[in-house]
Amino acid sequence: MAQQALWRLAVLIVWFVGAVSVADAASDIAGTDPQLLSGDRVLLGTVEEIRSDQAKVDIGEGQPRYIPMNVRKDKGLPELKIGDLVEITVNDQNLLVDVHKAGEASHHRVVRGQLAGPMPTGHDKAVIRTTDGKEESHLIRPVAKSKVASIPVGADAIFLIDELDKIVDVTMGSVESVHRTAELGQQKSPLKGNLNRIVVVVLKPLADNAISIRTEDGKEHSYQVRLLIQPKLATLSKDDAAVILVDEENKVTDVAFMPGGKK
Repeated sequence: MAQQALWRLAVLIVWFVGAVSVADAASDIAGTDPQLLSGDRVLLGTVEEIRSDQAKVDIGEGQPRYIPMNVRKDKGLPELKIGDLVEITVNDQNLLVDVHKAGEASHHRVVRGQLAGPMPTGHDKAVIRTTDGKEESHLIRPVAKSKVASIPVGADAIFLIDELDKIVDVTMGSVESVHRTAELGQQKSPLKGNLNRIVVVVLKPLADNAISIRTEDGKEHSYQVRLLIQPKLATLSKDDAAVILVDEENKVTDVAFMPGGKK
């Protein structure tokens, strides 16, 4: 009993320290933390299950989070294991920005500046003109492409750069920048992106953040579904026909319902 009580006390201490780190991270807008942008949150969770390409993490909110294993693999970080305590950073749209084991050092940096010009088709790269007049070229993580593309050329913005020197999040730099967006709106990068359009028939409705489908050529696949589109995907039933858009991380980002319903 004594050992069990000590174990529970240790867990409470870890969660308290994690909560403090979240509160500290939230102070970034005041310039005290260089690791996050305003609106970013850090969720503390425990790895419950490891699948071939993702980790299931209990964050204490009823619904678990599913973390792609390549987020850490691409950075050369150790793979997650069952029982690991992790810190999941999400942006203001509740999309994954980064994941680290509790206590593990991260090396994000914040860059203040403007887009130097429109982004090329595909939105894979952006050139930032910093406040000191220098230009930096960065690749963009798929989860951040639409946000970066929505920033008008010439508007003040704050970019979050990860350990691979890629843009993982962005926010407007000031209230004045938000007002200027209307004036500069015509200079936004067109929202095209590299999305695959796939005509499908549902084999298994949305469950555990994934949907199983059959394509027109008869092949069966399972796709993870991004959180923001899950309510829309949840209306699909077995044998329903639809058109899904799949991004570069092989996740469903949008869906269109086909007339005729069942196949």
